[in-house]
Amino acid sequence: MNSSTKAPLLLLSAGEASGDQHAASLYLELKKLLPEVKAIGMGGAKMREAGVEIRYDSTSIAVIGVVEVIKHYGEIRRALNLMKTIAKEEKPDLLICVDYKEFNFQLARAAKAAGIKVLFYVSPQVWAWRPGRVKKYGAAVDHMAVIFPFEVPFYEAHDIPVTYVGHPLAGKVVPTASKAEALQEFGLDDLSPMGRSHLTPLLQRGETVSESDPIIGLLPGSRANEIKRLLPVILETVELLASRFPHARFVLNQASSVSDATLEPYLANCKVPIKAIQGRNYDVLQCCDAVITASGTATLEVTLAGIPMAIIYKLTPITYWLGRLLINIKFIGLPNILAGKGIVREFIQYEANASNIAAEIGKIVEDKAYANQIREDLLKVKASLGEGGGSAKLARLARAMLET
Repeated sequence: MNSSTKAPLLLLSAGEASGDQHAASLYLELKKLLPEVKAIGMGGAKMREAGVEIRYDSTSIAVIGVVEVIKHYGEIRRALNLMKTIAKEEKPDLLICVDYKEFNFQLARAAKAAGIKVLFYVSPQVWAWRPGRVKKYGAAVDHMAVIFPFEVPFYEAHDIPVTYVGHPLAGKVVPTASKAEALQEFGLDDLSPMGRSHLTPLLQRGETVSESDPIIGLLPGSRANEIKRLLPVILETVELLASRFPHARFVLNQASSVSDATLEPYLANCKVPIKAIQGRNYDVLQCCDAVITASGTATLEVTLAGIPMAIIYKLTPITYWLGRLLINIKFIGLPNILAGKGIVREFIQYEANASNIAAEIGKIVEDKAYANQIREDLLKVKASLGEGGGSAKLARLARAMLET
């Protein structure tokens, strides 16, 4: 442990909303095992709430894609240099890198060179692209903590210490309120004044709204550049769906890293009322009949909630074409990757248009057999991830590394 302090010192590095949440959960579990442990590092609101001393707020560098990284290169470089300096000067007992692969790879190399133990959590998907880099990652870390069981033999084949800890979301996608309570609280209950207000024109014409009318969830992502690329096409889709299903209700699951000011310009120009709700992801999901979601961790949350979905993603043209050259897997959506087949539709780049997405959501809403088959397939994926406890297992691994 750190010789200059009585308590073990942990350096945490997370670069986006999902990593911030995972790192926070890890630290809370580790505090149960080692109450005296202290943590500093890079992250966001969740880590701060958990008690981590945030030295750099990662919100501004939560970007993806070649062009986006280039645009934010100066800020990313400053953050990396700061974290390297902290590692070298404060000599933490353990560096835990959470996702944010390229940044954390560079940080891990610097920390390892400085004699600091490194645990990498949420394995870089080298099995999906650039598999030749696995040896470089092996040289930069002391232990790889993976969240999917199929990753273990991949790292074992390269003699890299690896532990399957399970996915941090398994067992955690649990609503805090009943569906009926959530519907009423969010104004999605047809019997509530808020729920009926946006349907006033229809009601004035004497039309009725029933519980069978769909509630469609919108998950446009947790990064500002995702919102910029995906929300416009999602809103176009909403307008198509509203014309097809006049009584449909739309609810946007707002990530903690996305401000109201970011969403406002888009929602203000949409012809269909949309309710944005922040910080209640799982309560919102249980209310939905179908979901339009950005690719990423959100797809797994929707999977664990058992809601049929359409996965969408758009990148800058150069990032997309580079990805096509480098990625050697058939799917990008986690439920499809884990199932080993296409159980939910993916609409990527040019296919991610309002017409295609609306057609799929419409099929989910109208074709009950189709929707039920998706639910059954999602349930199988959920079962494959186990009962949970991933954060606690990771905490035990971190404690072992701190104590040796």
